[in-house]
Amino acid sequence: MKRHNRITSSIFSKSIYGFILFFILSPTPTAAGSLTSCNNTSVPVKIKIWVNGVEGKTLEGQSATFSLEIPKTANGQAKQSAVLPNPSNCCSSLSSQLSGSTALAPRGDCDYLTKAKMAQSGGAAGLVVISDSEDIVEMSCSEKTALDISIPVVMISKLDGEALNKSLLGGGTVELLLYAPESPILDPSAAFLWLMAVVTVVIASRWSDITKIEENNERYDELSPKPNHKEDEENEIIEMSTMSAIIFVITASTFLVLLYLFMSSWFIWVLIVFFCIGAIEGMHTCLVSLIKSKCRSCGQKTVKVPLFGTTTVMSLLVLLFCVAFAAFWVWTRKESYAWVGQDILGIFLIIAVLQLAQIPNIKVATVLLCCAFMYDIFWVFISPIFFHDSVMISVAKGDSSSGESIPMVLRFPRLFDPWGGYGVLGFGDILFPGLLLAFTVRYDKAKKKTWKDGYYLWMAIGYACGLLITYLGLYLMDGHGQPALLYLVPCTLGTCIVLGLVRGELKDLWTYNANESKETLGGEESV
Repeated sequence: MKRHNRITSSIFSKSIYGFILFFILSPTPTAAGSLTSCNNTSVPVKIKIWVNGVEGKTLEGQSATFSLEIPKTANGQAKQSAVLPNPSNCCSSLSSQLSGSTALAPRGDCDYLTKAKMAQSGGAAGLVVISDSEDIVEMSCSEKTALDISIPVVMISKLDGEALNKSLLGGGTVELLLYAPESPILDPSAAFLWLMAVVTVVIASRWSDITKIEENNERYDELSPKPNHKEDEENEIIEMSTMSAIIFVITASTFLVLLYLFMSSWFIWVLIVFFCIGAIEGMHTCLVSLIKSKCRSCGQKTVKVPLFGTTTVMSLLVLLFCVAFAAFWVWTRKESYAWVGQDILGIFLIIAVLQLAQIPNIKVATVLLCCAFMYDIFWVFISPIFFHDSVMISVAKGDSSSGESIPMVLRFPRLFDPWGGYGVLGFGDILFPGLLLAFTVRYDKAKKKTWKDGYYLWMAIGYACGLLITYLGLYLMDGHGQPALLYLVPCTLGTCIVLGLVRGELKDLWTYNANESKETLGGEESV
């Protein structure tokens, strides 16, 4: 039977996946008397707004470390009028009393504590500082004695402040109500992300079994001889070595720093474009293989496509669907439902990458996962020493000025969190352990091991437990981003090594060579 060209070439696929592999590492993620001090806890604050009696958009801000404790709910709280003080910067004694109103003052000209003292001495019931950018910084002070600040002090973004100033300068009346709701201790997003990741890594590692074509029609097989799929698979597989594993992690670190230093909407757009290209190819490959496994006659009719050559009609239709799906996600990526499309594209990309990249033995797996283990810990916990911020967490937040975020994460909305947002899990937290799980699947098959005496089942259990511990750590650390590989590597690679030692098979796992095993099996069969 004549072989047909694929719509997307394997060389192009490798290039795109290879580029994507450099930046799929991502975080797990998913951050109150009359006397105050400089050591109070700074908390996120919601600000309800009424302009001329009509309720408008609720703003978000951050309280100062010396602010009076802000109520956790809006119930029972009274509105306060917003006024512009004189002088406007609130850095010296005010010429007029503010009579229980909330003062609006721009950032700068003096320190935050001075602004709070001047506003309070002028009779203000609160102070809202307007940032000079879209970033909201922590307002702190350094005095060691107790302070007599008895008003709430909050910072809002430049854009929100300009809107309030415009309403006041236009002669309107603006009223404010400040409250600081707390996020729930547990949110269903963590459970859904856990389930999504576990199911994805299990399906991806066993994808070849799921899409295996049943050899149950001998007459059909004889009349329609199959092409040499074995050769195709070997040509499309990237087998990692110890050196490539080290180079990969170094390259990923370099790219992460570049993202941190030059974070902007255009940089994220580059990632979105490459994400879509890789996801389209991955979605196309997975859907075509899945359809062929269920309907062997679906890929018989062919058509000639300009530039791409001859391909099957089914493959062309699937590709058009994948392109349309990705284009729709890009167009609606900021909508509340966009996380569904991003997760679907991401899962297909993960499955495709795990079919493309393989580790040959536990030696390479140990080097790769240990490097990734140190990578995750350094860029989450240690990087603030050198960069003043956690580089991994900062990159995961994306570009706040444009609202763009990196797409290489699985997302799920925080359903019961008053602050909204999403729980996220980086692709690297699925792909790196997934490479190990896929290896154990191939090893168990080659050694004819059962579920009980094999390694795959224990790797899957270890991954599920490791991710569960990650979310436990996230809870114990009060929502501070956690390096998931800190827990996943010991629970997967550690489990595999311990089992190998106990069973006396560690040496074989360490130096295993699939090609040599195939040759040995072939020799035995021919005898």
